[in-house]
Amino acid sequence: RNGPGGAARQGEAAALPRMKRRDFSLEQLREFDGARNPRILLAVNGKVFDVTKGSKFYGPEGPYGIFAGRDASRGLATFCLDKDALRDEYDDLSDLNAVQMESVREWEMQFKEKYDYVGRLLKPGEEPSEYTDEEDTKDHTKQE
Repeated sequence: RNGPGGAARQGEAAALPRMKRRDFSLEQLREFDGARNPRILLAVNGKVFDVTKGSKFYGPEGPYGIFAGRDASRGLATFCLDKDALRDEYDDLSDLNAVQMESVREWEMQFKEKYDYVGRLLKPGEEPSEYTDEEDTKDHTKQE
């Protein structure tokens, strides 16, 4: 059922400590694609989620692996799993219609319920926020 190293990767992912809150540029987010790094992150509507525990979906071999280490908003909004649906530069989603934007918000809510929120996706030139340990732990009990 699992590909080579699939079970080992699942165990490795489970052993990862909870990630400290931080913000990510697109370049920083790309490192967390499940191939270069066992942790898998993706962004939805400007928020970054740790989806490592869903690695069978978002890992390199998974059906949604294309979203790993990327901003998945456009692909989720348009139900498109093609590389063409994802942008390599910051995507403000301003060309999406109301139905597609509502879809992005619904996906964001689903990710909030299921996965850890680990920070924001930064716009070009935007400075990362400084998160205190207190904010980090408070937010893990109640997602913003």
